[in-house]
Amino acid sequence: MSTIQNFEDLKVWQKSRVLCSEIFSMITSGSFAKDFALIDQINRSSGSVMDNIAEGFGRMGNREFVNFLTYAYGSALECKSQLYRASDRKYINPEKFKELIDILEEIKKMINALISYLGKSDLKGQKFKLRENK
Repeated sequence: MSTIQNFEDLKVWQKSRVLCSEIFSMITSGSFAKDFALIDQINRSSGSVMDNIAEGFGRMGNREFVNFLTYAYGSALECKSQLYRASDRKYINPEKFKELIDILEEIKKMINALISYLGKSDLKGQKFKLRENK
């Protein structure tokens, strides 16, 4: 991860941003646009995936980053559950449902891989380097 300087460089954050954009496009049209409670929940959960990845990265320590990645994973599962509700209510067609579920599954795998990498890394994080240099 030494080449990653900003959370925007993380592929998992980029993929989460795509998910969030796709969800927003979906909730602002058709019959979905009238289910305000579900709109709010799915918009917040999809945004929470990318936001927790960014916040964890900003904590500059591997343990905290892993902690926030687990929050992002949980938000991905929450978003997945909400997609099932949207599908059951016929707000989205089966093709769009599958596309979004596939994106979520990819994000989950990427989060798990990053958690695994961080768990095996000897690097503790940027904030610890800053402390060692004082």
